[in-house]
Amino acid sequence: MRRFGAGIIGAAVLGAAALAGVARAAPVQVRVEAGALKGAREGAATVFRGIPYAAPPVGPLRWRPPEPAAPWTGVRPAEAFGAACPQPHTAYNRVREAQSEDCLFLNVWTPAAAPASAKLPVMVWVHGGGYVTGSGAHPAYGGQAFARDGVILVTLNYRLGALGFFAHPALTKEAGPDQPLGDYGLMDQVAALGWVKRNIAAFGGDPSNVTLFGESAGGGAVLALLAAPSARGLFAKAIVESGPGFNIPATLTAKEAQGAALAARAGAPADATAAQLRALAAESLLPAGESVSWGPIVDGRFLPVPVEAAFATGKAWRGPLIIGTNTDEGSLLSGGAYSDAPKLIRLALGPDVAALRAAYAAENNGAELKSEADFDRLMFADFVFGAPSRWFAGQASRTAPAWLYRFGYVPAAHRAEAPGAWHSAEIPYVFDTLEAARGTAPPPQDQKVADRMHSCWVAFAKSGAPACRGGPAWPAYAPERDPLLLVTETGEAEIATGYRKGPWDVITRSVMSRFAGLLGLPARR
Repeated sequence: MRRFGAGIIGAAVLGAAALAGVARAAPVQVRVEAGALKGAREGAATVFRGIPYAAPPVGPLRWRPPEPAAPWTGVRPAEAFGAACPQPHTAYNRVREAQSEDCLFLNVWTPAAAPASAKLPVMVWVHGGGYVTGSGAHPAYGGQAFARDGVILVTLNYRLGALGFFAHPALTKEAGPDQPLGDYGLMDQVAALGWVKRNIAAFGGDPSNVTLFGESAGGGAVLALLAAPSARGLFAKAIVESGPGFNIPATLTAKEAQGAALAARAGAPADATAAQLRALAAESLLPAGESVSWGPIVDGRFLPVPVEAAFATGKAWRGPLIIGTNTDEGSLLSGGAYSDAPKLIRLALGPDVAALRAAYAAENNGAELKSEADFDRLMFADFVFGAPSRWFAGQASRTAPAWLYRFGYVPAAHRAEAPGAWHSAEIPYVFDTLEAARGTAPPPQDQKVADRMHSCWVAFAKSGAPACRGGPAWPAYAPERDPLLLVTETGEAEIATGYRKGPWDVITRSVMSRFAGLLGLPARR
């Protein structure tokens, strides 16, 4: 994450300069449900930025489900990104656009010559950032390559941190018996998907052929939407890149207590009303929330059951799915982030930590890992990402085709120092935006990997099956064969079977036996 994040930081300025240098033709207009928009032709794409898909969630609409965007008169300029949602400023998070609670915007890249009748496949991207940072305006998320290859790309903002995943007794008391609670960021994503379904035909898109995809927290959000009844019918396919799993679900009661403590630190009285909470300055919630874990809440309404339970009991969405991880997801531990996670995972595994050590030694010809830090890094990656992704693929494969992947490519300049592909490393390869992400033209081998990864995702969006440029044929996942597409450290692609089977089996068995009840699962599923 750090290397990719640093590249993104540099690209924030470089990407703006590159955008200024893109040849633009005459403005292009399109009409959506709220009014007319003016975008611009930029190379192979026509781009519309900063489109409001919901009303500003401010004042009385803070901590409520999103409302429809108000219509406008005349032609609304759609050439600049809208504001990012409020978020803390960190060394690895420097969004270049302004920040505001009025942030529910999306962006559309469509092939420049596409008529409204084209019925092109659509991909909707949910950005990562720990549910605390990020936006849909990132240079690495540009849709030029997707548009070039006949796919419409939509990126979006959604409420983050305390403004997007917040519960409080006063808000619960105020809400109606069926009104969803807490998951406002996820509700925003559903609203954006609804907007796409109603409006994407005006851009030449097919509302019945939408692929939802996301990475990290965005991947976790995609998993949550697969379990959310309100998201049904809004997409036909899904891709989860490095989405975390095997999380003990956050209950509404626990999140209400967390929210009350946060509100008190932000200056709210102990008996604060909903109106008093909404009067708090957004800025007062950011520093108080930096050390709080944010993300989906099982409120019994928007999310009736934990994601794992929805998959295990057949209640999750059913459709074609790609899911996978990178070879060094443990890079998230670098720089002190998630520093308490290894300790918590050790507690969760209990006596099975010894079995996991033995599984790692078996993978390494009997040799133990060099240090406890190495063990923690690998354990974290396997517990949070690797083993859950394989489990989700297996559950999904019972009702629809699923494909499992492992991305391990490391640019030649970093191979001596990097133990694998760091968290988020695959993004500019999937989007084919290496130059935008780095600010310089990529080496040939990097571009070759981007060509392959991008082609896999494009084929999946078009046909529902990932046919990758240069092969190999990628078989659908089946637990008894346990195949995955492995992109190696040097960028070759091969089909591996039984990949990381020993450690992932240990973790999955441990979780299913020790935490089945908390996850809403039958024991030893």
